[in-house]
Amino acid sequence: MRKIRLLGDPVLRKRAKEVELIDDNVKALVKELFDVMYATDGIGLAAPQLGVSLRIFVMDDGTPRTFINPVIVFKSEQTNTAEEGCLSIPEVFEDVERSNGIVIRYLDLNGKEIEERLTDYSARVAQHEYDHLDGVLFIDLIPAARRFAIREKLSSIIKQSKKACSTNKP
Repeated sequence: MRKIRLLGDPVLRKRAKEVELIDDNVKALVKELFDVMYATDGIGLAAPQLGVSLRIFVMDDGTPRTFINPVIVFKSEQTNTAEEGCLSIPEVFEDVERSNGIVIRYLDLNGKEIEERLTDYSARVAQHEYDHLDGVLFIDLIPAARRFAIREKLSSIIKQSKKACSTNKP
């Protein structure tokens, strides 16, 4: 299994590419995303977090789903603020404001186009994972004063990431 990429890894800051064909490689990646997500007690995981720059994420909010080439087509104006964390930024939890509801259009693993309305917790998880596909991390959405307050934690994670990257090189 691939390791989760940590803050500081450049792949987390890139806009991921569209999936052109749902083939055996994509299906294997989706299985791995679910395996890693469950093994790490996550509720969502995006392909860039495993170092693969493709527009895919998985989530399990009680219903496991695969989102391929997702597009958020609507966000409600009503928002709420709740604590979020991220497997790529371990042990950091901050309050993030997000839309209460979204409509998201995506392909499932069989290539079927689905348009789904998500609310509350499910909408939060989907927005968090969707942001990963655009190179956005939840810490980008918190006030600058909070980012400044946790800068040492974030610097430590970046150092850990750089160390992991250098030991993975041939």
